[in-house]
Amino acid sequence: MWPPFFTSLFQVETKMSRIPVRPFLIARDEEGSFRLTVRETRYNSQNYPIITSTMQEESFKTATAARAFAKEHFGAEAGQFAAK
Repeated sequence: MWPPFFTSLFQVETKMSRIPVRPFLIARDEEGSFRLTVRETRYNSQNYPIITSTMQEESFKTATAARAFAKEHFGAEAGQFAAK
């Protein structure tokens, strides 16, 4: 896998394989809280996907709360979440 390219404090841009990624990642941080990362897929001129990941500043007590936030603020739907 290609190394990540840091575009800001909360954004990481990574060249990925051609396997589609789910646009929302919910992961537990070091303190035990859940964090939501929104991933956007763009395609370059060779139709190769480039993923931009933006971690949201909010932290959540449960993964369910993070899902509810994504549904309310980003219009997320069932099946669009990945957990880490």
